[in-house]
Amino acid sequence: MTTNSSPDTAPKGECSTAWLGRAGLRPTRQRCALAGLLIGGGNRHLTAEALHGEAQAADMGVSLATVYNTLKAFTSAGLLREIVIEPGRVYYDTRIDDHPHFYYESDGTIADAPVGSVAFASLPDAPDGTEIASVDVVVRLRTR
Repeated sequence: MTTNSSPDTAPKGECSTAWLGRAGLRPTRQRCALAGLLIGGGNRHLTAEALHGEAQAADMGVSLATVYNTLKAFTSAGLLREIVIEPGRVYYDTRIDDHPHFYYESDGTIADAPVGSVAFASLPDAPDGTEIASVDVVVRLRTR
């Protein structure tokens, strides 16, 4: 199920249960706690490990496996966007609209690139029986 609801459209302080409910997810204690971190943080790009660290700092008592499972559920429900930088390096974006990203190789951070800053003259035709769902653009940056 895809939803247009992102943390940016959820009013600050809104109970994360409403955000989860609009996506058809059951608001478990762990999901609500992690959603609260995501909603309260504005537009973010974070790894499962970073979110787990925030949850530990907030004394939420969730395991890293729970964080991974929750992020997978949020992504499947359309609440987050997964950005795969390379195998084993996945970021979760709270902004779910189509937009390009900058990846800073020097420190492993990711940031939004300006919308409309990437243009394609054409895309390949999708093989029979398929359609293009999206095009992910990650511009890798390094310090000169």
